[in-house]
Amino acid sequence: MYDFAIIGGGIVGLSTGMALGKRYPDSRILVLEKESKWAFHQTGNNSGVIHSGIYYKPGSFKAKFCRDGCRSMVEFCQKHEIDYEVCGKVIVATKEEELPRLENLYNRGLENGIETKRISPEEVKEIEPHVQCVGGIKVFSTGIVNYKQVCLKYAELIEKQGGELRLNTKVERIVSKGKTQVLETNNGSFETRFVINCAGLHSDRVAKLGKVDPQAKIVPFRGEYYELTPEKRYLVKGLIYPVPNPAFPFLGVHFTRMIDGSVHAGPNAVLSLKREGYHKTDFDLRDFVEVMTYPAFWKLAAKHADEGIQEIIRSFSKAAFVRSLQQLIPEVKAEDVVPTHAGVRAQALMDNGSLVDDFLIVQGENSVHVCNAPSPAATSSIEIGNAIVAQIPEQQHLQPTSQFQNI
Repeated sequence: MYDFAIIGGGIVGLSTGMALGKRYPDSRILVLEKESKWAFHQTGNNSGVIHSGIYYKPGSFKAKFCRDGCRSMVEFCQKHEIDYEVCGKVIVATKEEELPRLENLYNRGLENGIETKRISPEEVKEIEPHVQCVGGIKVFSTGIVNYKQVCLKYAELIEKQGGELRLNTKVERIVSKGKTQVLETNNGSFETRFVINCAGLHSDRVAKLGKVDPQAKIVPFRGEYYELTPEKRYLVKGLIYPVPNPAFPFLGVHFTRMIDGSVHAGPNAVLSLKREGYHKTDFDLRDFVEVMTYPAFWKLAAKHADEGIQEIIRSFSKAAFVRSLQQLIPEVKAEDVVPTHAGVRAQALMDNGSLVDDFLIVQGENSVHVCNAPSPAATSSIEIGNAIVAQIPEQQHLQPTSQFQNI
């Protein structure tokens, strides 16, 4: 019998396991992951950015968790000797009409307690010599890290706390058994007092296995990247972002220097025809039909038709993708970039056609379901894990610590 079973071995599931071990040192904790490695999907295919929290609505979970998570992630990396760099980033307006949005973003950063600075085009060039713009802001706390390394350390700490980790174990059914639940998997059955669903791309389906309706469905969006060739990496010193369109849920095509020194350019954002569809040709009938027959998707598509068409064009036309990059760095040419790996974002869409703009955590009977945790979930993972554990009703049979200790 386990006290807690976590479904999903991405960064949120593992951070939750770590937080549970701190809160209830004597508990029996189980983490189940259907893949053969930790951080196999969203976590292992993201851009590796430690976000500052500048973009998010003041007072939202995203804003608070990201701001605090940026700090706690850096502290975690320092303590456990994980490679990271707080390099800062520039967000730039490339057209005069973008300047009011840039100013709004600057003010939002101040509201969220983020250290930012308005910078002129000349000051931008001092930071990023190859950028062409009409204005910018510098965000000082943004950094880069390899989140796979972070996840491996989370997993190591769970084991040190006495937790049990199981890979290649897919939950297929959840059966209530009095005050406990039985997780039936392809690798045996596990009885637990409490279930925590951190299944990412499949979180809505796992919630329904546990008789919980999140009133939202996961719609997968593939983010496709190019990479600068090694001889052209000099064009980018750190992180370069455009001013995002506030009506569109993605940040726009940008340049990211990774912790290994490579430079990624992207992503665009296109509907994936498979929840784990990392290639244009990937297709799953069940996933496809679910999206196509979901009325809320068509409401979303109609609302963002113009942006969606542009994203699709960029997906199939390298020339169009490069033109987007040239808005930031005019020197970039088609021969300077090569395709690299894609990621898939698990974006929750509500039945009324609106995107879930914040983290969505749904309570069930003896369960908690994380049903929307896209970017900046990796940055915020320590804070999200602590918040999930704080929402779990007091377990009378366990002796909790008086407070969480630093990891």
